[in-house]
Amino acid sequence: MSSRAALRLRTLQGHLGSPEGRGMESVSSPLTTHVLDTVSGLPAQGLCLRLSRLEDHGQQWTELRKSYTNPDGRCPGLLPPGQVKTGTYKLSFDTEGYWKERGQESFYPYVECLLCSQVVFTITNETHKFHVPLLLSPWSYTTYRGS
Repeated sequence: MSSRAALRLRTLQGHLGSPEGRGMESVSSPLTTHVLDTVSGLPAQGLCLRLSRLEDHGQQWTELRKSYTNPDGRCPGLLPPGQVKTGTYKLSFDTEGYWKERGQESFYPYVECLLCSQVVFTITNETHKFHVPLLLSPWSYTTYRGS
C-alpha cells in the first residue's frame, strides 16, 4: 500500500473511530464547519477562517473569531454556546493562502460563506445548530447547510 493510501486509510479510520470524526467536537458549538480538500481527498488542515456578524443595522461586519482548521478539517468551538444571537453571519475562508502553501494556483482567493459564494447566513433561532461544510478545490467549491 502506498504511503498516500495509508494516510487516507488512517484518516478514514480516525473519522470512524473518534468523536471528532463523527462531527461531535469536544466543545459543543452551535456553529461548526468542516473543510474537505477534494484534490487530495483529505481534510483541509490549517486553513484560516474568520467568523463575523453583521452589526449596526446591517452596516458593518464585526469579526468574532479567527481560527484554523484542525487535522480533521474542523474548527471546534467556532461559536461558543451562549454567544449565539439572531442575526446575519459569515464565514470567510482564506482559500488562496491554503492553496499557496501547497504550491497550487487557485481561481478563488477566498470563499465567504454568508451562512449560507459568499457564504452568508442568517440565524433566526438561537437554539438550533448550524453546520457549514465546504468542499474545496483550486477551481471550485461547494457549501451547504449541513446537520
